[in-house]
Amino acid sequence: MSTPAGPAGEPAPGSRPRGIAFLLSQVGAHAAQRFAERVGELGVSPSDVGLLRLISAEPGRSQRSLAEDLGVVPSRVVALVDALERKGLVERRRSPRDRRNQELHLTAEGARVMAAMPSLAPAHEDEICAPLDREQRALLASLLEALAAHHALAPGVHPGYRRPSS
Repeated sequence: MSTPAGPAGEPAPGSRPRGIAFLLSQVGAHAAQRFAERVGELGVSPSDVGLLRLISAEPGRSQRSLAEDLGVVPSRVVALVDALERKGLVERRRSPRDRRNQELHLTAEGARVMAAMPSLAPAHEDEICAPLDREQRALLASLLEALAAHHALAPGVHPGYRRPSS
């Protein structure tokens, strides 16, 4: 699966890059674009869905705990939650245990978006992995999990949250 080499180990003229890192990037960009199109029909972005997933898994969680899970500074989470709040997907409520903290909860609209995910996510995965059989999918998932673990990527957390949105 390597690119044909020319002089000095450089890719031969007219050849296409086919290294593993390139292919991961190419397929990842395609998968991200298709997912964005799918969730866009619900009026949200992929990052919105990721945050909603984390909040719905632990209703009432604090912004600080969300920042810790995402590996970002708390001020970054404030901006992300502000955007969700403006879209009517999340609401902040004062904690009854500690009035200095605000708890995060999905609104009815946020819950509606999350209710669509159990059918949307598998359909997306089926589209992306269409040419692979069940065993190949399991092997690919295992290999990608090993790469993610080796590079200390937080399970279930997209590293894109660490970049400010433009």
